[in-house]
Amino acid sequence: MGHGRGRPFPGHPRLRRAQEEGLIDVAGAAYHSPLLEEAAGAVEAAGPDAGTAAHYGDPLREQRALAEGTAVVDLSHKGVLTVDGPDRLSWLTTLSSQVLTSLVPGDSSETLFLSVQGRIESAPHVFDDGTRTYLVTEASETESLRSWLESMRFALRVEVADRSEDIAVIGAVEVPEHLRSASAELACGLEPGTGTDADSGLPLIWKDPWPGVTHGGWAYGIQDGHPAAQRRWSEILIRRADLSDALTGPAADGLGLAGSWAAEALRIEAWRPRAGVDADERSVPHELDWLRTAVHLEKGCYKGQETIARVHNLGHPPRRLTFLDLDGSEHTVPPAGAEVLAGDRVVGRVTAAQMHYEAGPIALAVLKRSVDPAADLVVRSTRDDAAEGQDPAAVDGQREERWAAAQTVVVPPEAGSAVQREKGFLRAPRDRR
Repeated sequence: MGHGRGRPFPGHPRLRRAQEEGLIDVAGAAYHSPLLEEAAGAVEAAGPDAGTAAHYGDPLREQRALAEGTAVVDLSHKGVLTVDGPDRLSWLTTLSSQVLTSLVPGDSSETLFLSVQGRIESAPHVFDDGTRTYLVTEASETESLRSWLESMRFALRVEVADRSEDIAVIGAVEVPEHLRSASAELACGLEPGTGTDADSGLPLIWKDPWPGVTHGGWAYGIQDGHPAAQRRWSEILIRRADLSDALTGPAADGLGLAGSWAAEALRIEAWRPRAGVDADERSVPHELDWLRTAVHLEKGCYKGQETIARVHNLGHPPRRLTFLDLDGSEHTVPPAGAEVLAGDRVVGRVTAAQMHYEAGPIALAVLKRSVDPAADLVVRSTRDDAAEGQDPAAVDGQREERWAAAQTVVVPPEAGSAVQREKGFLRAPRDRR
């Protein structure tokens, strides 16, 4: 089948904006995790993680516990789509950037759905249990992705459903046994009798492939010495009705809760891109080093594939992801969207920043490709403190903050043009997925 060039992905920018600000969820009502009331000290997050806790009173302690595997993160605002039917994996492969036909029960992957211009529109985490494929999405992507997939079914044997109201997602470095059991119960209970693997209770646990280079992928950044080389991250699917008991009930005795700030700090430290945060409406995968895990360069005939091939083989991505170590003297971090300056020139923007429990303030930023990797950078942000009565001394109602920033290259300026220069770039071995 063709890749549907004539059917654009329905992004609905106004809907996405409202969802990212926590105003509505995919069902049209504000999402509010029960843990915001049931867990002591919970402070609600803003932005793409709205509806869940940013922290529970001690962000750095929570972050350490999460990194050590003794705490988990409520990701119940995430969307979950399911795809059933014997054609599901070949169909998803045809529509997206990754080869999914090789998945066996229990395998994890990720893929990208792109615009015709090759820009990132959705980046679901993919898990298959042998009879059903699960797509874990950002809340802002769920309905538009479901609608587009539904429009692309044609006569194929596939069924798409939004199970976000039934299934909750939990993030963890180490998966507690009681959550593994709860996930296996979900697999059995979704639709008994659908298949051997589901009936036997295969836990629905997505394991992040980052930063490995999957089969058909390509790493623009370093492989040896990558800060996430030993990283582990899982997303566990359980019944939404079991969420509170699983995280605060007797079975969770001794298990800590960490907020989204903790998860974001570990993600930033790992240089791990996130849809809807590090990617904007102009992003192509090359800019974020996402060819590592989400793109198979040897497949074609999917929407956006021409851009993937052209930029990788003959061109350069116009922007590049970088990691920033920030001046910690003020014990603050810049907001997403803060400007990055080289001298007096704006050369990029911060996409995410957090206080790390060991490294201090850190950030990811997307810069123009031409920025010198050795350049001294400054991050600049302005706030309306005077207008809000917080800082009467602010000039014209604006308070400017600045952070000195040292960059570590994630995607080098010379990334791309692989046809002319293969040395120095890393590919996955042929026997790896």
